[in-house]
Amino acid sequence: MRKRTIAFAAAGLLLLGAGTAAYVISPTVHSGTAGEAPELGRTGEHAIGTDVKTFALEGRTKITAWGAVSGNLSEARRELSVRFWYPADIDGETKAAQYEHEMRPPGKEPVAIVSKGIAIADAPPLDDQKFPLVLMSHGFGGWSTQFSNLAEHIASHGYVVASIDHGDMPVEGVTSFLLSFGNVLADRMLDQRQVLDKIVKANAEKSSGYFGQIDPDNVGLIGYSMGGYGAIATAGANYDFANDPMASVPEAARSGIETAMEGPAQIKALVAIAPWGGQPDNRAWNAASLSKIKQPVLFISGNQDDVVNFKEGVSWLFENMTAADRHMLVYREARHNIVGNAFTLDSDADFTVSEFLKEPVWRSERLNAINQHFVTAFLDKALKGETAKAAYLNVPTVDSNTGIWPIGFGEQLNGKMAGPEQDKHWRGFQRRWAVGLEMHHLKKKQ
Repeated sequence: MRKRTIAFAAAGLLLLGAGTAAYVISPTVHSGTAGEAPELGRTGEHAIGTDVKTFALEGRTKITAWGAVSGNLSEARRELSVRFWYPADIDGETKAAQYEHEMRPPGKEPVAIVSKGIAIADAPPLDDQKFPLVLMSHGFGGWSTQFSNLAEHIASHGYVVASIDHGDMPVEGVTSFLLSFGNVLADRMLDQRQVLDKIVKANAEKSSGYFGQIDPDNVGLIGYSMGGYGAIATAGANYDFANDPMASVPEAARSGIETAMEGPAQIKALVAIAPWGGQPDNRAWNAASLSKIKQPVLFISGNQDDVVNFKEGVSWLFENMTAADRHMLVYREARHNIVGNAFTLDSDADFTVSEFLKEPVWRSERLNAINQHFVTAFLDKALKGETAKAAYLNVPTVDSNTGIWPIGFGEQLNGKMAGPEQDKHWRGFQRRWAVGLEMHHLKKKQ
């Protein structure tokens, strides 16, 4: 059976060209990164290493076809691989990592996906330094290196990043979809909590290596789609089993979830990217449970997301986390695929692959640069106590298009990014390049 290959798109460089007006000069290329990236979307000071560990998770069950009907679930061995990225001590020439994954679209040929990174496999970690931990959790049918660009970026700014490969059951038809999705409903939060527990335990036992680098008192969690569904529960919002979809989870699986949710995991910052579970027809929480989340939250969503329902789903989640200080970055005209590597597809690749990986309006490179900018600002503020980074989140205008940055006739900005003097423009963005975005902010009790 022939396998197509998708290669990771290299970051494109901007060409110097004429602006829409004769006195506006387009941003130039900055060394090391595409010139269009906003300030904090550029690679940090740390070289990074990468490694994979496998963790065995105890006391788990699996929903089978018979178990879904009978409610009698048997224990199942669950082992998950976790990809780590960490600040490294690299001296001399090295070969960057290459991340490989095989997508299996239902009824289609397998698709081999290759992502080229900047991390160095098995590189020695920096000694005698502590860094916050960021746990990452992908969506339904995703994989651990689907967002390796974001993970590598965060690590380069001084974090240990651990991305879970949840190993969702393959989907071949309606029955297998229902079983796979049912297991995701039961597994996501448990996977996140158990993997986090394993990492924290390894940190307590090891004073060296990248486990030894971790500061267990400063942990962030990033979840996309179904990973976001799990992350909201991990952060402290108990599921509402009185309504769908949670009412459909078998009792045997439900009891394990309820036991795990007796106390929130030690998460100090939550990033929920297009999280599933807020939409009225599949609402996994009630307002009271959402109000239990007290740590700062950054939501990222497209306002045309028809998978998780932006208007009645994501916005409802954002509005009801009333005990948390929270921001919501919105991409106008974007649907669900607002995070993930910029994959270049073969011209004959099946549309199923494009639909899973691509946005119909926004370029992946642009999405990545903006996500990296805001996630870095948010994590630096919440986990490192860098209060000055609030200026990147507390933007002067909800609508980025209405930001103001006056310039004189003939003035050449040459890619300059907004700083304290441009206080009516979105911080860190080049003039004319903060467009198509919204940033909403609700404080505690709002």
